[in-house]
Amino acid sequence: MKTGFRAALFLTVVMAGCLGFAGAGHTADQMKSPAKAEKAAKPGIKETKVSENGEMAVLTTRHGKIKIKFLPELAPKHVESMKKLIKDKFYDGTTFHRVIPGFMIQGGDPNSKDAENRSMHGTGGPGYTIKAEFNTRSHKRGIVSMARSGHPDSAGSQFFICVADATFLDGQYTAFGEVVEGMDVADKIVAEPRDRNDNPNERVEMTITLE
Repeated sequence: MKTGFRAALFLTVVMAGCLGFAGAGHTADQMKSPAKAEKAAKPGIKETKVSENGEMAVLTTRHGKIKIKFLPELAPKHVESMKKLIKDKFYDGTTFHRVIPGFMIQGGDPNSKDAENRSMHGTGGPGYTIKAEFNTRSHKRGIVSMARSGHPDSAGSQFFICVADATFLDGQYTAFGEVVEGMDVADKIVAEPRDRNDNPNERVEMTITLE
């Protein structure tokens, strides 16, 4: 993956959100009227019931465990890819390389396994991308979604967990899971002292298993 990807799997929108430009990319009518925004939802957005069954991902860090329920009815290809990468132990030894209080924690980049080359953290992926599966699940606290670059179909392995509501991401990022246990762990991770790139000063490594 090109280093230009550092534009960072979702950094542009992250900064927009932090600076308060939550309505960026929406029409004036959508910003003024939630009802109109609902009607103007992007074509192809899925609206379906979510099953309570199926495998879960258990993410283990030095702060504890986070249990994630998948939402395959909303994002089947993203869930399929995540499960495959977990089974291949792709995520083991990767870190949460971007933490922004009041917003989210982001991880899953294989480049983050290299502790000495922090400038490359946030630029890697699995060697393929996944077509967007935007859906109606809102980016509320606890939602797990896929990071991407500027192109909608550029998601790979990097994901983020919302530690606060971030509804301005709705319809622009693929929500594919939700935390059912361990949000207190996510809160500890997002509070880690970090550098100017929001990368924790001390590594927060993860392993992920299925159960």
